[in-house]
Amino acid sequence: MDLRVVLAGLFIAAGCFFLIVAAIGILRFPDFYTRMHPAGKADTLGQALIIAGLIIYWGINLVSVKLLIIALFLMVANPTAAYALANAAYSSGIKPWKKGEERR
Repeated sequence: MDLRVVLAGLFIAAGCFFLIVAAIGILRFPDFYTRMHPAGKADTLGQALIIAGLIIYWGINLVSVKLLIIALFLMVANPTAAYALANAAYSSGIKPWKKGEERR
C-alpha cells in the first residue's frame, strides 16, 4: 500500500473522528451557546482534515486546488457563522446556561 494512501486515510479518519465528537458535543452540551462551540470549532477542524486527506490522496492537480479553496472558505465561514448565530441569540434575549439549571 502506498504511503500517500495511508496518510490520506489517517487524515480522513481523524476528520471523521472530530465530526463525530462535534456531533456528540452538540447533543450533550446543555444550551445553545455551549452547543455552538463544537459546531464552530470541532466541525471546522473535521471538515478541514477530511479535505486535507482528499488533497493528499489526489496529489497536486486542479481538483486539489479546488479542495483547498473550499477548505479556506470553510475555515473562514464556519467560525464567522457561529459567531453571528451566537451574537443574534444573545441580542434576541436567549440567556446562557448556568450551573445547576436544567438543560435547554
